Order: sequence, then C-alpha cells, then structure tokens
Amino acid sequence: MIQAIVHYGIHFLLPLFIALVWFKNNWLKAYLIMMSAFIIDLDHLLASPIFAPNRCSINFHPLHSYVAIGCYIFLLFPKKTRLFGLGLVSHIVADTTDCFLMQF
Repeated sequence: MIQAIVHYGIHFLLPLFIALVWFKNNWLKAYLIMMSAFIIDLDHLLASPIFAPNRCSINFHPLHSYVAIGCYIFLLFPKKTRLFGLGLVSHIVADTTDCFLMQF
C-alpha cells in the first residue's frame, strides 16, 4: 500500500510541484503538458499481463528502456521540449522509486 502511495504520489505531485515552483504564471498548462508524458505507459499494452504489480517497468517496457530514458534526458535541454521532458523524467523517477521499493 505504501509503495502505491509513493509511486502515484510522485507521478502526480512531482510534476505539480515543478509546475508551481518554476512555471508559476502558467502552472496549469505546464502541469498538463508534464502529465501528458503518461503516454509512455502505452508500452504496457505490449506486455502480458498488461499490469503486473511486482514487475519493474524500468528496462522491461520499450519506452522505459535505458536508451529511451537517455532520450528523455536530452529533451530537457531544448526549451520547446523541456516540459514534456520533465514529465517523462519525473515519470521515470516514479517508476524507478517503485522498482526500488519492490525490493523491501
């Protein structure tokens, strides 16, 4: 239960925190763009079963691979892709935390 709270807390609250602190004037737009990064979870549809509570997403699903994560980090640098990149990276942080917490 704590794992789920931490996981989804990071998924929803980290982008909100980033939006409120660094994008005060357009925080809602920034938050929605970052939340659109959830689209990377479409790769879960390629797995069987689609959802496995004890499966680490990192380097299991194609859009959660180390190569993809490197691309997401690159998206942080151009201004036009920064918000989406922040959403992707915060998504990966949540999933990485989830993988870490599964070990306990």
